[in-house]
Amino acid sequence: MPEETKTTVDYLMERASGPHFSGLRLDGLLSSSPSSSSPSSASADSSNPADSAAPKQPFVIGVSGGTASGKTTVCDMIIQQLHDHRVVLVNQDSFYRGLTPEESERVHEYNFDHPDAFDTEQMLECVQKLKSGQSVHVPIYDFKIHQRSSDSFRQVNASDVIILEGILVFHDQRVRNLMNMKIFVDTDADVRLARRIRRDTAERGRDIDSVLEQYAKFVKPAFDDFVLPSKKYADVIIPRGGDNHVAIDLIVQHIRTKLGQHDLCKIYPNVYVIQSTFQIRGMHTLIRDREISKHDFVFYSDRLIRLVVEHGLGHLPFTEKQVITPPGCVYTGVDFCKKLCGVSIVRSGESMENALRACCKGIKIGKILIHRDGDDGKQLIYEKLPKDISERHVLLLDPVLGTGNSANQAIELLIQKGVPESHIIFLNLISAPEGIHCVYKRFPSLKIVTTEFDVALNEEFRVIPGLGEFGDRYFGTDD
Repeated sequence: MPEETKTTVDYLMERASGPHFSGLRLDGLLSSSPSSSSPSSASADSSNPADSAAPKQPFVIGVSGGTASGKTTVCDMIIQQLHDHRVVLVNQDSFYRGLTPEESERVHEYNFDHPDAFDTEQMLECVQKLKSGQSVHVPIYDFKIHQRSSDSFRQVNASDVIILEGILVFHDQRVRNLMNMKIFVDTDADVRLARRIRRDTAERGRDIDSVLEQYAKFVKPAFDDFVLPSKKYADVIIPRGGDNHVAIDLIVQHIRTKLGQHDLCKIYPNVYVIQSTFQIRGMHTLIRDREISKHDFVFYSDRLIRLVVEHGLGHLPFTEKQVITPPGCVYTGVDFCKKLCGVSIVRSGESMENALRACCKGIKIGKILIHRDGDDGKQLIYEKLPKDISERHVLLLDPVLGTGNSANQAIELLIQKGVPESHIIFLNLISAPEGIHCVYKRFPSLKIVTTEFDVALNEEFRVIPGLGEFGDRYFGTDD
C-alpha cells in the first residue's frame, strides 16, 4: 500500500509489527517514549487519590508536517478536547531569527524553511524550562517586517501538556528527545500550496507571485530535504490533517489515559465536568483576567453559571410524560422534578441564584452563611432553609470549591436537616483537587458539577490559577 494512502490505524499496526517497533501499540500508544517509564508518568495511572494530586512530568507532544498542512488546526482540536489550562502551545515560528539589514533588503532570497532560519537553541531552552516546571517568555515574531518584537513577548506557564508545533520540530535530535509523542500531519501538496497562498496573502501581506516564487525556490525543496525525511520519526501520522477527526479523537483519548486527566472522575464517579468548548474556554479566559471590568466579569460569569445550572438540572430524577403536539401526535418526554430547591453559600453562592431562578420558575432558595475563622477554620453563622427541605433535591451553590471545608459544613447541615446525601448536587465553576478529595472523603454519594478542575491550592489555601475572591469581584467590593 502506498504510504500516502495509509490510514492512521494502518500505520499504527504496521509500526507495531515492523522491525523498528519500540513498544508502540494501539492500546499503549504513549508507551514508546523512554520517559513514559519514569515514576512520575507511572503515577498518572494510579487510582490513589493522593497520587492524582502529586506533581507529574509534563507530557510533550511534537506536531510537524509541511507548510499549511493543518498542524495548527490539529493542535487546536487537541487543546479543545484536553481542557485549556492543562495545555500550552509553543510554535516554532516564534523562534525565527530576525533578519539582518542586508538580509532584509533581499528578503525574497532568504530561505525561511531551512533549519538555519530558526533559533533552535532558544527553542530547546524554552521547552526544557517548561518541562522543569518554569514559566518562559516566548518571542513574538512579525512576519511582515521579519523581526522579533523588542518590547513584548508571550508568557507561557508550565502545564501538564506542552505542544511544540512547527515544520522542523523533528529535525534536531535534541528537541525530539524531549518529546513523549510525535505527530506528523500529512496533507497533499496541492492542498498545502492553496492554503499557503491564502494565508500569506491575507495574513502576511504578500502577493501571489512572490508566494509562488518562494514556494518553488525554497518551500518545496526544503520540504523534500528536511520536512519529509523527518516523517520517519513520527509515532503517529495523521492523513488529511484537521479533517481526520477519528485520528485526533484516538490521540486525545490516549493522551488522557497517559496523563490520568480524568483521574478524579475515575476515582469519584459522581463528579461531572462539563464538556469543554472554545466558548467555555473563552469565558474562562475573560473571567480569570484580573484586568477585566466588573461589568464584563459579571456578564461572562452569568453565562458560565447558566451552563452549570442547566447541566446540574440534567442530573435530577425525571418522570415520563406524554403530550399531544400541535399536529395531533403523541410525544413521549419527561416531566421536570417538582421537589427541588436551591441553597446558596453566602455570599459568592448568591451570584448563582439568578441563573437558577431563570431555569426554575418560582424555585425556593435557602441560605447558609459560614464565616472563616483563621486560615482554615470555619464557623456557621446563619442558615435559613425551606421547612420541607428534607423532601427536596438540593442544588448547593458556590462558584469555587477550594479546600472543601465550607462545602463540607454546608453539606453536613443539609444532612442534619434530613436531606439524603444522594439528593444534593453541588454546582460550581471551578474545583481544586484538594476540595474534591475533601468532600468525597465524607460524602461519597454527593454529586458535583463543575466546568474545570484547577491545578491546586497554594500555601495560602487559594485556588491556582483560580478566579480570585469571586464574591468581591462579582458584587464590586474588591476595591
